[in-house]
Amino acid sequence: MGWINARRRRPVAGYAALLLGLVVVGMLYGALTRTGAQAAPTTAQENVANGQAIFEATCSSCHGLDAQGTDQAPSLIGAGAAAVYFQMSTGRMPAKEVGAENGRGPVKFTDQEIRDVAAYVQSIGGGPEIPTPAQVSTVGADTALGSQLFSANCAQCHGFAGDGGALTYGKYAPALNESTPTQIYTAMLTGPEAMPVFADGAIPPQAKRDIIAYITETRTEANPGGLSLGRIGPVTEGLVIFLGGIGGLVLVSMWLTAKRREPWDVAQEENRQAARSGSGSGSGSSGTQGTEH
Repeated sequence: MGWINARRRRPVAGYAALLLGLVVVGMLYGALTRTGAQAAPTTAQENVANGQAIFEATCSSCHGLDAQGTDQAPSLIGAGAAAVYFQMSTGRMPAKEVGAENGRGPVKFTDQEIRDVAAYVQSIGGGPEIPTPAQVSTVGADTALGSQLFSANCAQCHGFAGDGGALTYGKYAPALNESTPTQIYTAMLTGPEAMPVFADGAIPPQAKRDIIAYITETRTEANPGGLSLGRIGPVTEGLVIFLGGIGGLVLVSMWLTAKRREPWDVAQEENRQAARSGSGSGSGSSGTQGTEH
């Protein structure tokens, strides 16, 4: 025991004991902090409360405090979380102004804030929910069938390559080049703007995944001809042929007809020449008669 007491009297031993105590306290504090953070996840009620606060601050001026709708914006009762996710994740909402259609814009909220607002709207009226990652996964999807389904249900408005197109009354079908699989799926579930609703009864979930797989694959698909020409088939190809081919033939025809002399122009020219020749012959015969006299 004597040698232990002798070592304890040394200053280095005191510093070592203090350092060891600080390390132990730090490790315990870190372990308790991590445990506390993991033990208190955000509950569904807290998500709804956060979403309600965001909704009242940024959305209620148009949609009403209870999302019942106003003269400026429709009611969200029954719209569901999927509709909120599509509108907010694409930057269409909150809208800057009321127009025929709201286009894609910069997203103003985080993904968690968007899901909180969606949870609040879902809690007050129900409706289609946000699909899970498994529901929008394109693993094993049939892109050939997706192409047929897209041509039958979507290409009339969005174009054969998903580049969008104009509709009536100032509306338009947006391009799908920047849409994520979740955004495409929620659009089919909710039918935003002029788009019809494609419920699971009309297009089953697997068919929706096939369509999504086709849309995402066309973005990286090469153009064998070099130029895509909008990827809408014979429409642009026919326009190029008309302007480059038939248009050139029309210009050549106009040039040839401009060089041609019509029969009446030739007849008039011959009459003028005959008149000039006749006047010259008459002057010569008059001079000869004068000389004879």
